[in-house]
Amino acid sequence: MTTTPQSPGTPPLAGLRVLDLATLFAGPLAATMLGDFGAEVVKIEHPTKPDPSRGHGPSKDGIGLWWKLLGRNKRTITLDLSRPGGRATLLRLAATADVLIENFRPGTLEKWDLGWPELSAANPRLVLARVTGFGQFGPYSRRPGFGTLAEAMSGFAAITGEPDAPPTLPPFGLADSIAGLATAYAVMTALAARGRTGEGQVVDMAIIEPILTVLGPQPTWYDQLGYVQQRTGNRSANNAPRGTYLTADGKWVAVSTSAQSIAERVMHLVGRPELIDEPWFATGADRAAHADVLDEAVGDWIAARSRTEVLAAFEKAEAAVAPIQDVRDVLADPQYQALETITTLDDPELGPLRMQNVLFRLSATPGAIRWAGRPHGADTEAVLTELGLTEAELTTLREEGAV
Repeated sequence: MTTTPQSPGTPPLAGLRVLDLATLFAGPLAATMLGDFGAEVVKIEHPTKPDPSRGHGPSKDGIGLWWKLLGRNKRTITLDLSRPGGRATLLRLAATADVLIENFRPGTLEKWDLGWPELSAANPRLVLARVTGFGQFGPYSRRPGFGTLAEAMSGFAAITGEPDAPPTLPPFGLADSIAGLATAYAVMTALAARGRTGEGQVVDMAIIEPILTVLGPQPTWYDQLGYVQQRTGNRSANNAPRGTYLTADGKWVAVSTSAQSIAERVMHLVGRPELIDEPWFATGADRAAHADVLDEAVGDWIAARSRTEVLAAFEKAEAAVAPIQDVRDVLADPQYQALETITTLDDPELGPLRMQNVLFRLSATPGAIRWAGRPHGADTEAVLTELGLTEAELTTLREEGAV
């Protein structure tokens, strides 16, 4: 990573080189987050078996759209690491890199003689981020692991859904996404340590762990009280009224009353101020125990009005409400538009292309999307030529099937 002064506006991670060997979501997303803020990310895929995310979800003209998001700001090359030429080339790349992110099952890199001893020998300053379902050790470490398993094992599914319905899994890569963000944080932490010690280290990221962290104090509750959180649907055990409510024009809104003052404002708004004087109204947990009464009061008031009227009245009362939006609403939402949360870039394959912008705004050194996900292996020759490989060496790699 560069230690030279940066000019104003220079991306904060300019000069950082990241090798992204991971597939699907958690590891690649971490690399995307680093690339968004200026890191040079080189995506390394198998010559004949590209990252499966290229084929996940809808496509247009045979081009996977999820990859356009996940692969943005990455140069794409191919290497077969199981072949001698691929192994040797990766070590040469590692010698020039700051970070390598992989998500092979534990032992796979070692099988190719590309484990931590070999990588750190090639570059003692390298940070190796290893992202797996269950971590590098333990009884489950060699099992195939996916985010769905983490959502099940962590307790997330057990508390999600209606009380009398089955546990519910999310319809998107929740655990993978949380692990991807956590991996980017872990990498930056390791790089900060390297700034003091001059040495790299291994990041062991198990996808089953970050989602457990964001679920809150469930282990502590159980340890101290024997309390096991149950499924409550849209209700909360900590406050009420809280949930989704249908408006007169057939649309939905979400109401939250996490603060006592907000709960009181809502009761005034819906014409039930007498409920505030009930002894049980004084705490969130006691209000939650009387959710039927509160939901009826709020639900009846909302059901008699259009969503536009509901939102305007809640805003005037300084009470917390939001419309339940699908992606069409998100794209038209004035707050998202003001934040430029969705941005448009010009893609050589698809033309104007909208996607989520970088994750946060920095006032002096902002991130940017420089390009969307590129075709499989599009930059192989350029990256390897920059590395110093001759045309004869490239030919040998092609003949060997290593690129």
